[in-house]
Amino acid sequence: MSMQPDQPFPDLCEARASIRAGQASASACLARSREMSQSPACANAFISTSFEAAAQTAATPQLRGSPLAGLAVSVKDLFDVAGETTRACAAVLANEEPAEEDCVAIARLRSAGAAFVGRTHMSEFAFSAVGINPHFPTPCNVADREVARIPGGSSSGAAVSVASGAAFVGLGSDTGGSIRTPAALNGIVGFKSTARRVPLTGVYPLSPTLDTVSAMTRSVRDAVVVHEVLAARTVARDSASPKERRLAVPRTLMLDALDPTVSAAFEATLERLSAQGFGIEELDLPVIRDLGWLQSKGGITAFEAYAAHRERIDREGERYDPRVLARILKGQAMSERDYIDLVQARREWIETAEMLTSGFDALLSPTVPVVAPPIADVAPGAERDAKFFEVNALMVRNTSVVNQLDGCAVTLPCHAPDQLPVGLMVWHGCMRDDVVLCTAAQIETALQPA
Repeated sequence: MSMQPDQPFPDLCEARASIRAGQASASACLARSREMSQSPACANAFISTSFEAAAQTAATPQLRGSPLAGLAVSVKDLFDVAGETTRACAAVLANEEPAEEDCVAIARLRSAGAAFVGRTHMSEFAFSAVGINPHFPTPCNVADREVARIPGGSSSGAAVSVASGAAFVGLGSDTGGSIRTPAALNGIVGFKSTARRVPLTGVYPLSPTLDTVSAMTRSVRDAVVVHEVLAARTVARDSASPKERRLAVPRTLMLDALDPTVSAAFEATLERLSAQGFGIEELDLPVIRDLGWLQSKGGITAFEAYAAHRERIDREGERYDPRVLARILKGQAMSERDYIDLVQARREWIETAEMLTSGFDALLSPTVPVVAPPIADVAPGAERDAKFFEVNALMVRNTSVVNQLDGCAVTLPCHAPDQLPVGLMVWHGCMRDDVVLCTAAQIETALQPA
């Protein structure tokens, strides 16, 4: 079933080690990435490529010892790169002036030796977790060669670029699950840091309160490397053994209506982790159900998105993706008083959730409750709008809990080789990034085939 190609290096860390040992070169690795970008598995993942410029970067000798070692990094079409137009895959931004300088995230990656290979497909303005955009052809999920399935969004092309072998790192953003959802559906790793860890300067906004800059990778250890670059900080590694870990499985909402593949993979994962000594407890977390009220009128995202887009919508709203426009317009009915109340209610909700979860190293949940559905079910068309919005809500049902919590999370694959991808989400609250990453790394090792 899998379309994922055999790769000479499974992750960035191994490729970097080979380059430093003189067993491989960044230029050769980049040539392989370019080859994979032209494969059927990667079709439509990029809206533009920059392999010639990347080749010059990869050939720079001094990058050999850098954190990213001249290896391929893709960029969601949301980030300012000097000399390039940031259009957020929106028709209304196609003729905007090119960025004058790199955004903070791009500058940090460039300084760390990234070879930028192109801008990737995304949901318009990053406001959909399905990954379909009527202005650009949809990249297919890499996991099924027989059925064209959604890639997940909004960082759709970023996920496909990594899963297909065209990039070691896919730079993306996560407002309600836009990194973790496509990572889970494509069988790779996605990390959403605490939002404040990485500056949003030079990133096209959706919801400044919830927007988070992070990345998708092929392993958790790669996620650590990239986070250290993006956040300009060192992750504190701990020495806790699995038996010293205290993990919780929230039963409220996040285990509801799992499809058979996700349910079986999640249960099998918990059994394997328990057998290897991880302490796992079930946890009632009724506070999660309160999120329905917090998001009932469109939530913080809709209010902030409408505030940013209202003048452009008045001028040229007919050029927007109709499905994205419908979600943005939910913010039109919200008053400033509604917004202030919502922000305060969220603050109180966070305090309650943190009190209930503070005794655990991390919490475990399925990242997405279903495997990737066929593109045909949700393709553009008014007759499929109801199905689209149903699927979109499922894609972010679990992941958005972490964004509302102002928390952090890693998704990593937990499915059997013959199954469609299923993601395990390892998560916790604000500024718990280090213990979440360390716990996820231990879990990744525990889930490796014997």
